[in-house]
Amino acid sequence: MKIYTRTGDEGKTSVIGARVMKDDNRVEAYGTIDELNCFVGQVGSVLARETTADWKDFQEHLTIIQHELFDCGSDLCYAIPDPQKMKVTAEMTERLESWIDLYEAQTPPITKFILPGGSEAASLLHVCRTVCRRAERRVVTLSGEQACPDEVRKYLNRLSDLLFTMARAANARLELLDVEYERSADVFHRRS
Repeated sequence: MKIYTRTGDEGKTSVIGARVMKDDNRVEAYGTIDELNCFVGQVGSVLARETTADWKDFQEHLTIIQHELFDCGSDLCYAIPDPQKMKVTAEMTERLESWIDLYEAQTPPITKFILPGGSEAASLLHVCRTVCRRAERRVVTLSGEQACPDEVRKYLNRLSDLLFTMARAANARLELLDVEYERSADVFHRRS
């Protein structure tokens, strides 16, 4: 099988049920999710060489997320989404919430905005978080003009929260303090 097909040379690509321009909002949305998946893979690579803490749970969760990001992209590839064929479920989003709670319990209390950074892993998780937010915005744009599965948007919203929490947990495991944005008001409150 050849990797090149030449079918996109005129600026069009195929989604399930249609041919669209390569800058179509549907393609932009799942393309941004693909970009996010690459960055998540980079975090996994960084953690694989990290020896100062146990990262098995991070690596396991990030691998699951990578598979689920493919599911998100797959669901967005339908010109007309078929509810019977959608892969992203509410249960997947709920599982992200349980992971948020798990990692949040490993971090010190936070009240102010923090600067992205600290360890290499935390810095990359913050990059993932911002790319995830962009993917979510692309899905919101898509849903404003075309049929779009709601659960993908919900999943991405929760995933960005998880990536933020994992970044903080990574720094906490390495005993690095998050740096507070010095002009931040108190904006975060722990849920009980």
